Amino acid sequence: MLKPERYQHFVEYFTKNQPEAVTELHYNNPFELLIAVILSAQCTDKRINQITPALFERFPTPDALAASTPEDVFTYIRSVSYPNNKAKHLVGMAKMLVDVFNNKVPPDINELQKMPGVGRKTANVIASVVYDAPAIAVDTHVFRVANRIGLTTRATTPLAVEKQLTQYLPKQTLGVAHHWLILHGRYICVARSPKCAICPLSWFCKYYDHTNSDTYLLKAEAAQKRKLETTQKKRKLNIISKELKKRVVDKDI
Repeated sequence: MLKPERYQHFVEYFTKNQPEAVTELHYNNPFELLIAVILSAQCTDKRINQITPALFERFPTPDALAASTPEDVFTYIRSVSYPNNKAKHLVGMAKMLVDVFNNKVPPDINELQKMPGVGRKTANVIASVVYDAPAIAVDTHVFRVANRIGLTTRATTPLAVEKQLTQYLPKQTLGVAHHWLILHGRYICVARSPKCAICPLSWFCKYYDHTNSDTYLLKAEAAQKRKLETTQKKRKLNIISKELKKRVVDKDI
């Protein structure tokens, strides 16, 4: 199957079955979304949604957050990954919003990346979700799913994945495609043991095609057999070892 065809099938399926996919992060305004996305790096949306209500209540505006300290912010985010660094980033980000951007989250990706804690992925999320810009953010889910399905080819970095997705996806779908890929990776095309049996994309997925080929299945069967043989050998050696120890003890007695 040619790549344009694969993209066509991908877009057609999700346009029909999940046309209005959105982020699972909870927020009420661009400032809150920016905070949530910064916190979500290497952490689950579920965890972020648990801690942000109290954080948003304590720091409802950029001014309030800019006037705080990392130590104060840390007490609200201690349960997320890398809380010390993220606390510093949030305070630094808020100060830039106040001092440089007049308390408004900028729409430009390059401007967004000037703030502490805001990388290209976070900037793309804000640009696409808040400002409906034709941008696609690449996180671990997007990276994995795009490569597995075959939407990307030899894309070894997030930027390479972003460039290929931007090249082939219709411009108007870029923002929502980010959520399609994330949600598919979060609930079906999971990192370990992807749920190919229930995946609606398996019929055009390169990963599924590969893992169900005769050659792959034979290799998998051989690997399973070797694993079983190794386990059996270890069990026999353990039995022999225990028997030898028992004989030594009996002899000493």
